[in-house]
Amino acid sequence: MKKIWFALVATLALLLGASAPAGAVTNGTLDGNGHPYVGLMVAQDAAGNPLWRCSGTLLSPTVYLTAGHCTEAPAAHVEIWFAADVEHGIPGNGYPRNGDVGGTPHTIPSFDTDAFFLHDVGVVVLDTPMPMSTYGALPSTNQLDALKPSRATTFTSVGYGLQKAFPDAAAWKESALRIRMVAHPHLLQINTGFTGPQSLLLSNNANTGGTCFGDSGGPNFLGTSNVVAGVTSFGINPTCAGTGGVFRVDRPDVLAFVNGYLAD
Repeated sequence: MKKIWFALVATLALLLGASAPAGAVTNGTLDGNGHPYVGLMVAQDAAGNPLWRCSGTLLSPTVYLTAGHCTEAPAAHVEIWFAADVEHGIPGNGYPRNGDVGGTPHTIPSFDTDAFFLHDVGVVVLDTPMPMSTYGALPSTNQLDALKPSRATTFTSVGYGLQKAFPDAAAWKESALRIRMVAHPHLLQINTGFTGPQSLLLSNNANTGGTCFGDSGGPNFLGTSNVVAGVTSFGINPTCAGTGGVFRVDRPDVLAFVNGYLAD
């Protein structure tokens, strides 16, 4: 595992319904058609073998935003599903090998596997466009610096994966359905010694819901907007209780990286 319980350990697994750390929404509700531009991705190696599962947001017909630890090597190809219920949809759904669309993963050059939370952003450039009526949007530069920790400063977290997590001895009780879920955590920390300038710490409890393993890379929208404040990045403990870590998308280097693909 990493120095903080998260990322790769927050994504590795849950590929074929097996229970293991990877991030999703806990204590949330069914998203349905609330965020059709949020999709479930499976990274594959060069031979087409499934590696891990994450979530992410379509920003344009061809650019899908996710976490850097979701796109890093040995990921060579990505398959993405946009159905609200990949678990119970069309028989088979092609999961985990054939999604609605495929694409090529790209990780921000400053990404470091040993400290992934410092630069945890990646994109997938789709092989064919996915036209939708609306898409996720990027924040403005340093927009989140104006936020204050408060129960009133809320986010909309969306993703697929682990809905309930338990210690290893009770892992059989975990719920890891591939269904898009939504929760509304509030801001606990920003620009602190723990979060640094690159992360947010959000609530994760029975009242607000939050993120867990299997939903890494999924969006945390600002309020009820379609602005992606950050992508789900890490957790503090193996049962996803108390807090959830989010990598900020509003920093200049991150926006420059993502906008480079949007411009193309």
